[in-house]
Amino acid sequence: MAQLIQSDQGWIIEIPPDMAKLIGVPEGSVGVLHPKDGAIEVELLPPLDAEIKSSVLEGCEELRETFVELKRRGD
Repeated sequence: MAQLIQSDQGWIIEIPPDMAKLIGVPEGSVGVLHPKDGAIEVELLPPLDAEIKSSVLEGCEELRETFVELKRRGD
């Protein structure tokens, strides 16, 4: 079963490969689920470009200590 990740505005789920093929989206796409007018709306996002993903991970690593300190303080 795909992992559901809660965010501030809804939930994020990776689209399983068989479902991606069935609905015609690239493998690695994600669905962003959010409540709207008493229902759940889904927005499909393509997978991250490898260069963008690498850049984000690099930035997170550079700021790791800052994130740890902010979490410790409750910010």
